[in-house]
Amino acid sequence: MIPARYAATRFPGKLMQQLGEKTVIRQTYDATVATGLFDDVIVVTDSPIIFTEIDSNGGKAIMSQKEHESGSDRIAEAAEGLNVDIIVNVQGDTPFVKKDPLEKLLNLFSDPSVRVASLMQVLTRPSEINDPNFVKVAVDKHMNSLFFSRSVIPYPRDKDACVIYYEHIGVYAFRKEALLDFTHWPVTPLEAAEKIECLRYLENGVRLRMAVVDYMGVEIDTPEDLQRAVDLL
Repeated sequence: MIPARYAATRFPGKLMQQLGEKTVIRQTYDATVATGLFDDVIVVTDSPIIFTEIDSNGGKAIMSQKEHESGSDRIAEAAEGLNVDIIVNVQGDTPFVKKDPLEKLLNLFSDPSVRVASLMQVLTRPSEINDPNFVKVAVDKHMNSLFFSRSVIPYPRDKDACVIYYEHIGVYAFRKEALLDFTHWPVTPLEAAEKIECLRYLENGVRLRMAVVDYMGVEIDTPEDLQRAVDLL
């Protein structure tokens, strides 16, 4: 499922921006379908414009019936009546999504204890490590998330320490029950402060199992990101 909100705070209408021969949302949808990993791929949107963009080009889209704070809330509404085991949330602004990372994500559920999983990639540029638009994640030795933050984590107080910085990639997978649990919990204090929805899981005692993947391209949050995506394409 691809949650797709038109009125993005930092870059309104970003999903309908042109990226090559298609809009951002169509690039994301077509790339997700092309992986061949899923029984179904559905865009879940609050926007008639985005709905028409997908539907008129042969894709599958449904309209949200309620207002939602997060993408997870949006897809949970659509998923509640579906007979599914695992739901993958591919953000609408990730047009370079590929098969291998998503397959790695799905394979994490061979461990029955995993309820929620997500992806991360290594950050090396200081400008990105210090940029609050790049969400960082710290993990334990079992690759379970400890914290997500827009701040630099871990903080390198020891300048000689060997530190690996990970960027959280906004692709999630859930067991259906875990996703529905999420929607029944109120927004949590850390989630509200950081504006990072997966902190709601951590604050309710559910860790995310993380997988390290190679470069996943550009997440389009700003006009500058769109230009980077154009250059990458």
